[in-house]
Amino acid sequence: MPSRQKLSDIDTARTAQRTGKPTLKTIADMTGLAVTTVSRALGNAPQISEATRKRVHEVASEIGYLPDRAAQRLKTGRTNVISVLLDPHEEILGFGTSVIHGLARALKATPYHLIVTPNFVEDSSVEAVNYIIRNGMADGLVLSRTEPFDPRVRLLLERDFPFVTHGRTEFTTPHAYVDFDNFAFAHEAVRRLISKGRRKVAIIPPPKRLTFCQHMLHGFMTAVREAGIAFEVPEAIDLDCPADQIRDHVRRRGAGGDAPDGLVCPGEVSALATITGMSDRGMTLGVEYDIVAKQTSHLLTQIQPKVETIYEDLTAAGEAMGTLLLRRVAGDDTADLHILQAPQLGFPAL
Repeated sequence: MPSRQKLSDIDTARTAQRTGKPTLKTIADMTGLAVTTVSRALGNAPQISEATRKRVHEVASEIGYLPDRAAQRLKTGRTNVISVLLDPHEEILGFGTSVIHGLARALKATPYHLIVTPNFVEDSSVEAVNYIIRNGMADGLVLSRTEPFDPRVRLLLERDFPFVTHGRTEFTTPHAYVDFDNFAFAHEAVRRLISKGRRKVAIIPPPKRLTFCQHMLHGFMTAVREAGIAFEVPEAIDLDCPADQIRDHVRRRGAGGDAPDGLVCPGEVSALATITGMSDRGMTLGVEYDIVAKQTSHLLTQIQPKVETIYEDLTAAGEAMGTLLLRRVAGDDTADLHILQAPQLGFPAL
């Protein structure tokens, strides 16, 4: 039979649910603690015992207590919000899901909430960042698809606003970032295609304005020059092109002489579009040509097991970005907030 105290707690919780949003006083009444103690316990103050903090958090969870963000902002000057700015396009669909999953992991045990702010290429990305800063909508910002002298990064550095990027820039002032080693990705992809006997390799490049395009092309060109093999870098398409445009280019290119028989695809959508274009020419993957693609999910190998892949762990990248951003918000030196992820090779034995 429930104790009299437990029944009293249940009655208090039910009253809170009927009358509106539970407050700190609701928790205080249920636990017998002072409101100030409850507040400090919810903030995980080290002066409050672990047992008390655990009890307060359990009660807050049971009754659905949520802190008043407006009151917190007035008191602390913080919003307890982290914003992630995403540019929607075909290849970034899996990117967004995985990165947000990782960010949510990093923020799970903190008071921070994650919001997603879409940013379309045709709009001003600087204005989107400025809007967040000007209106005090977040305590920190996550950016992706950086440019060498990214105007968003310049603005954030000038305003001394906490942020982390997925990708590097060429600013001399350091900033927090997590990046994938795209030089190593392209270099290893070409080496693999050569080891499979391919005589001419091509790459679907990222858009030229993005920093990782430079890194990827550097890795690609280094590998082809080391091997002395023929190569091709198309000008008519890039990673951001619609899948049907990539497919049509691959099909048309195959109609001419000396077409590439080894292809490097920096994304899963581009790889599938390339396979479709080659299939339209009557070419068989793994026989007349091979592909090495960057994989960020398990979709590609499930659909096309013969595609060789190099894995980029975007969930880990998101979690790392969240961790670095929390450190930056806390005032850590940005010179120490850098992570370069190594490609994960999973090639089968030849």
